[in-house]
Amino acid sequence: MSDPAASVHLGTPSVRPAEQRDVPRIAATLTVALADSRWTRWALPEDGRMQRLTRLHELDAGHRAVATGTGWVTEDVTAVATWAAPPGAPGTAPLPADVSAALARELPYLAGPHAARVARTRELVDAARPAQPQWWLAHLGTRPSSRRRGMATALLRPVLDRCDADGVLAAAAVHTWAAARFLRASGFEVDRAMHTADDELPLWLLVRTPVPA
Repeated sequence: MSDPAASVHLGTPSVRPAEQRDVPRIAATLTVALADSRWTRWALPEDGRMQRLTRLHELDAGHRAVATGTGWVTEDVTAVATWAAPPGAPGTAPLPADVSAALARELPYLAGPHAARVARTRELVDAARPAQPQWWLAHLGTRPSSRRRGMATALLRPVLDRCDADGVLAAAAVHTWAAARFLRASGFEVDRAMHTADDELPLWLLVRTPVPA
């Protein structure tokens, strides 16, 4: 069974587990990566949007992933991948109560008047996810200045290799076909096409079946 705490070196770039010191840079990288996305405009109100997006990434990507052992970054933290692990996955930890409380308290506030449609969409996606245990790709982003260098693909490898070794699914939901096409190159397949609860944005649910050794 693979060790999620080990550094992975794939030539250039190298990938390592996220640490507490990385949280501010994780938030900054994901915010820069998604600042102009249609999802950001849909999920967050215009008032203070970038501050809201940064705080969301600080909590939902940075603190959540570091506390549970489910985040990976490049050495300079210009690319980030965070996951939700299947319950009891070796090398991971349950979400601490203080982080859970902060997420429950702040995420609706950050979404403001969009909170209801964001929550309903999350429920739709959760209902569509496979019933089997899975690694769920929660956040994946690369700063524009660092794209097209293989960083995002390298960031997926620690978990995808583990999924192959352990016989576990990986899954994700994305809002653009470009993101779906990227994940398909790493073995994901489109399970279904959906829309957000208000029909404003498309959604693709992708699932990756483990590849036997």
